[in-house]
Amino acid sequence: MAKLILTHEVTGLGAAGDVVEVKDGYARNFLLPRGFALTWSKGGEKQVESIKAARVAREHASLEDAQKQAAALSAKPVKLVVKAGETGRLFGTVKQGDVADAVEAAGLGRIDKRKVELPAHIKSVGSYQANVRLHDDVAAVIELDVVAGK
Repeated sequence: MAKLILTHEVTGLGAAGDVVEVKDGYARNFLLPRGFALTWSKGGEKQVESIKAARVAREHASLEDAQKQAAALSAKPVKLVVKAGETGRLFGTVKQGDVADAVEAAGLGRIDKRKVELPAHIKSVGSYQANVRLHDDVAAVIELDVVAGK
């Protein structure tokens, strides 16, 4: 087991500044190469304190921003134009990145694609809902209108 300090939030594992123990392969092949974590050391304890202090300061300011953005996202449906056949079946599927790009194009602000949760694979035109975790305490439901185009 490898002991690591998280530098970014990792779903199902922890937030930035948390000290976690994970299997060696997960640490070596996923967390460390992508920069999501640092190896733990006694000197790293100082980094943990600074990361946690920065996180607390960001969370306080970002909670209010997240609530405002959640209200804006829930109020207006987002139109997603994708390639589709004559029967309405899509060429491919709608992914989290597509939703994040459509939200930004609609002028509703930037969201991280990793925070978008699609309930199922979207493979045909129609209306759908997606959840967005903007903050630990704030989530928004986005109405997606998937239409054929291009």
